[in-house]
Amino acid sequence: MKEKKILYISSEVIPYLPHSELANLAFEVPKMVNDLGGQTRIFIPKYGLINERRHQLHEVIRLSGMNMVVNDIDMPLIIKVASIPKERMQVYFIDNDDYFKGRGLFADDSGKQYDDNEERAIFFAKGVIETVKKLNWSPDIIHVQGWIASLVPLYCKYYYKDEPLLANTKVVTSLFSPPFEGRLDGDLFSKIAFDGIDPEYLTGLKKPTLDAMFSNAVLNSDGIIIATDDLSEEVKKTVYSISKPILELTKEKDVLKAHENFYQTEF
Repeated sequence: MKEKKILYISSEVIPYLPHSELANLAFEVPKMVNDLGGQTRIFIPKYGLINERRHQLHEVIRLSGMNMVVNDIDMPLIIKVASIPKERMQVYFIDNDDYFKGRGLFADDSGKQYDDNEERAIFFAKGVIETVKKLNWSPDIIHVQGWIASLVPLYCKYYYKDEPLLANTKVVTSLFSPPFEGRLDGDLFSKIAFDGIDPEYLTGLKKPTLDAMFSNAVLNSDGIIIATDDLSEEVKKTVYSISKPILELTKEKDVLKAHENFYQTEF
């Protein structure tokens, strides 16, 4: 793992969000890579429930100030950063007052899903890659985890297909249990198509569900990690219809060693 550069793009990570299988692995796997001499960067959304003072977040002025166009609307991008205590690990937070300020992961306090979740996912995907471009940091692997990161493989493969920093980058997607059921409220398909991505690559996204987003991520990734037994038949069918490296984490006793071997032998 020495000198391997891995970009982690996640919906959650401890200690900034509560413990969950996803949040725990989003910390433990990058830590393992760092301990083995690799280089990591972690990106998550700056949800409103993340306490900036407690976790000592600060805005990075040189990285902030860009506008991400989402469905023909300019949305300001704010980048904040913090270091995980006692670790040599930096976490970058994608922020925007409309999409994240005072808001939770995918629903309000009453449990109602936000009606712009599809826009939040588009903004997050583009915001991460634009920030990585500003950092001039070319990852060997982009490892995607969680629903709000699930459009990253699609955007890397088509929207940023001519980006030199990503020319040799491989994308890995980890699949976890879906955090919510049902459809997203907005028109996901047309809002992605607005970015000039050919509709033929938006497989299944006319049906704006998490299953459709996860299946699309699978199709546009170079490797898949299955981190749950709770996948829908739709997503399973997509996973096992492709000829790509697959790690079934649920069958592994040492999940960190399994990640290391997957990175080393497949990429």
